[in-house]
Amino acid sequence: MAEYKTVRGMRDMLPGDAERLRQVESQARTVAKQYGYGEIVTPIVESHELLSAKAGEEVKSRMFVFKDLGGRDVALRPEFTASVARLVATALRNVARPLRLFSVGSVYRYDEPQKGRYREFWQTNYELMGSARPEADAETLLLTNRLMQANGLKKFAFKVGHVGILKGVLTEEELSENVQAAVLQLMDKKQYEEALSLVKSAGSSPKGVNTLRSLVEQRGTEVQATVARIAKIVADYERSVQAAKNLEEILNLVLKSGCTTELTVDAGFARGLEYYTGFIFEVYVPDLDIALGGGGRYDRLIELFGGDPTPAVGVAHGVDRIMLALQGQQTEKPVEMENEVMVVPIREKLKAEALRVAEQLRNQGLRVDLEIMGRKMARALEDADKRGFKYVILIGENELKEGAVVVKDLVKREQNTVKIEQVPDLVKGSKKPCERTQES
Repeated sequence: MAEYKTVRGMRDMLPGDAERLRQVESQARTVAKQYGYGEIVTPIVESHELLSAKAGEEVKSRMFVFKDLGGRDVALRPEFTASVARLVATALRNVARPLRLFSVGSVYRYDEPQKGRYREFWQTNYELMGSARPEADAETLLLTNRLMQANGLKKFAFKVGHVGILKGVLTEEELSENVQAAVLQLMDKKQYEEALSLVKSAGSSPKGVNTLRSLVEQRGTEVQATVARIAKIVADYERSVQAAKNLEEILNLVLKSGCTTELTVDAGFARGLEYYTGFIFEVYVPDLDIALGGGGRYDRLIELFGGDPTPAVGVAHGVDRIMLALQGQQTEKPVEMENEVMVVPIREKLKAEALRVAEQLRNQGLRVDLEIMGRKMARALEDADKRGFKYVILIGENELKEGAVVVKDLVKREQNTVKIEQVPDLVKGSKKPCERTQES
């Protein structure tokens, strides 16, 4: 009698492994709720044309592609973003921005099976659509930081970069988009000499080649100093200068939020998907030479699929790889979510403080949405009211000097000035505010 085995690159999960997978999924859903991401479910099978549109040659070459019974070219999804972009361009086209969307499930790539890499694997995926502002980019990294902590990882670190720095040089050297994609693919594999040879043969000036050579040598954990060196190297390339400024602003927001996880800035860092346009990052643990997750900004993908021009940033995490990193460690229990609030900075210059307060409140078990559209206060309050929030936390300069914020109750139409640490008690209704109440 024949002995049947799993197809190469696939595997069964016995009860212990399945339970660990569901624990990581549960933590991912808790984090999604904390940050205000709504869960969606998209098909495992999509059209080949959709999935290959901007996947990059490496991913396209490893997709499971076949014809269905109707003769159509279809494929198993190699990642989530293309499916989410399709959904945003169609069914969610007229839904108010920003959109925060979460998904989790299996994805498929015909990779060589090895430690931490299967042909069927699980991912959690978070997409933030509608904001081009740096606080949106910062949110995806902070969200990832929280997910790693929630799962009990003791040591992990981030590698960060900005595709715009490299693309700025390549574009101003008048290299075609196809050449740029090929160069970034080689850099993603750390084949820097091959990448530089391609740049030279494609017609770049010696100055361009030397600038790129200097960039790929720039990496360091001293964030401000490393970004300053990068900006100096690309001083003659305006697009790259703007990208370096954008990277600096994003990382300053992350640092001011209270995040203490190690960050390594790497100017030669690239990722294997072609659709990235700006900030990118990956998260690692010391014991594994593979990323546990990664993501970045992609501002033109929705438009590619027929939607309106929509800035977007997203991140995916490998559930299998997190499980591998967690071997021998205990995971924490999911945080019970009871309430939701929106945090709104009264002035543009207070956005870093708003990010910091939002993180503090999430640490205390609240679900928190952060205003990241740059709306004026009246518009932000109107948006919060329409979306069903009961409370809005207003971040103002005078209150912050006293370690306080204004909590606006949109149901009772009243507001209280309270200490930041008292906000959860006020929202949950267990204590009266210590400061005076004002009619709104």
